[in-house]
Amino acid sequence: MPTFLESETRPIQTATESLVETKDAEKLPLSFAQQRLWFFNELAPKNPLYNIPTALRLFGSLNVPALEESLNTILARHESLRTNFISDSGTPSQVIRPSAELKVSIFDLGDSPMERRDEKIKALLQTESEKPFDLTRDLLIRVALIRINAGEHILFFNLHHIISDEWSMRVLLRELAELYKNLSQGSSCDLAELPIQYADYALWQRECLTREVVEEQLRYWKDQLGDFSPLDLPTDCKRPSIQTYDGASHSLKLPKGISDGLSELSRKNGTTLFNTLLAAFKVLLHRYTGQETITVGSPISGRDKIETENLIGFFVNTLILRTPISGELTFRELLEGVRGVTMGAFAHQELPFEKLIEELQPERNAGQTSFIQTMFSLQNASAPLQLAGLETEFMDVESNTAKFDLTFVVREKHEGLSLLTEYNTDLFESATIQRMLSHYAHLLEAIVENPDAEIARLNILTKEEVQQLIVEWNRTETEFPREKCVHELFQAQAAKTPHATAVVFGERQLTYRELDERSSQLANHLRTLGVGPDVLVGICVERSPEMIIGFLGILKAGGAYVPLDVDYPAERLAFMIEDAQSPVLLTQTKLASRFSVSKTRMLCLDADWPLIAQEEKTAPPNTANSEHFAYVIYTSGSTGKPKGVAVPHRAINR
Repeated sequence: MPTFLESETRPIQTATESLVETKDAEKLPLSFAQQRLWFFNELAPKNPLYNIPTALRLFGSLNVPALEESLNTILARHESLRTNFISDSGTPSQVIRPSAELKVSIFDLGDSPMERRDEKIKALLQTESEKPFDLTRDLLIRVALIRINAGEHILFFNLHHIISDEWSMRVLLRELAELYKNLSQGSSCDLAELPIQYADYALWQRECLTREVVEEQLRYWKDQLGDFSPLDLPTDCKRPSIQTYDGASHSLKLPKGISDGLSELSRKNGTTLFNTLLAAFKVLLHRYTGQETITVGSPISGRDKIETENLIGFFVNTLILRTPISGELTFRELLEGVRGVTMGAFAHQELPFEKLIEELQPERNAGQTSFIQTMFSLQNASAPLQLAGLETEFMDVESNTAKFDLTFVVREKHEGLSLLTEYNTDLFESATIQRMLSHYAHLLEAIVENPDAEIARLNILTKEEVQQLIVEWNRTETEFPREKCVHELFQAQAAKTPHATAVVFGERQLTYRELDERSSQLANHLRTLGVGPDVLVGICVERSPEMIIGFLGILKAGGAYVPLDVDYPAERLAFMIEDAQSPVLLTQTKLASRFSVSKTRMLCLDADWPLIAQEEKTAPPNTANSEHFAYVIYTSGSTGKPKGVAVPHRAINR
């Protein structure tokens, strides 16, 4: 899978001195980028993570000898393709072979059954792309040719990243087309001489990156990363203690209308399509994480010297792009901020990412990469490869690796934009990433429709998700026993589980049967005192099983209870009893002295229980319905006298 961003500008000649051939040492140093990949290879020598596979389908009559000769001419032309990497006491160096021969591996599928051919092609490409390289002795470029029939082939390249990048692949294919055209026609082809080789660039980089240059660049990056916190994407799985780089990928095409709309929006705002897409990606990450500073890595070509334009080699640098973000910003306002951050980073790209890590020495975590967990890039449209007498078509090669938690690539093609994401399968499930791609596509559509909307209000959801969120998940209506009273529901449960524990208080326990029987005895006694539907019975007891017995007894008698807090002042208690016109008050002996009532019968659930216990243990016939009051609760009275609010049974059992 293509990984890196082609810089939005062509290589430019900087104000510094031009590059010239300088190498004369036996042991040539690595560039900073190469040194990082060499170090990773030392830790995991057989990991295919940094393989760069590319596949082309070829239609027409292929001249295989001309193809092989063209490739060997390129091999002789670019020293990077003939370079190996050795170590002396832990210090790596480049060793360039004087000459080498590249043999194209040929796989003939002409005899394979048609129904299994695609399966075999996929398996072959997967196997070839995952073959590891030995940096010390292997030729770090491999080419295979899959013959489907006389008029159809697949040309497959696999290069190690330490000698190549995406720009380099375009250089290789461009030179291949020019050489193949002439050689297949029997004529010679002299490509323009290269002014330098990659090793010259590596030497120059080491010499020019003086302490003064490093310090000047570091001031900017320290300011950018001073309060750094990693991106905290919600994951499906817990992050492993050691990063495995296991990965997968998904893709999605955008409608042509959205692609055109994004280009027009970028033009009107005086910015690049890259900045517009990056700003949208940061909105997506902000919506997923809620973080107010979003950090994303982005690769750039690293070819700021005209001499490097036609070289095959590893030049890519990585920029850290941090942007403050809040939901109140409009997208257009955020876009301006992203544009400023990108311009600042481009102006300070001279410091290699590897050197930045070395200088800042961030806290190491074996489970994730330093500074960057998420990458974003735009791959600009490139002209189709023109091989003489052949029609060509690029093929996707599935990747089973992931360098970062998440990598988003937007491909700019003639028919519009397409999205490609590579993700770590230790962290994310396939459905999560597919949903994220869909959210990004819907976000881009919303941005095109209204770039002046606050980013918190930009829609990222699909129609199905909106339906689920607003309609389906809000269907909270449920059937309930509308005509039943609360105590009837309790009695049904008591009949179903009579021996189950219903009440626990300290060391005391009551089963459902015991609670049902005692509350029934109380109900029968209250009936003799005139309690029935909508008759209000005050109850003032401490937290205890007697409180529950009291509530149920009142309800079974058909009445409604009025809870009286034991901590209320005596005046408030007296007012509530009088206002409720309660004919009966249930309480306990130690609380009885708090009440001075003349018209209300006081019943102590402890001292009077021997009298109550003489009643039947079966509840009296029910005389209330769900419209009758279950209880009356008084307001605080903070703005005047407390007021009683009556609550019917139906309001509880719903």
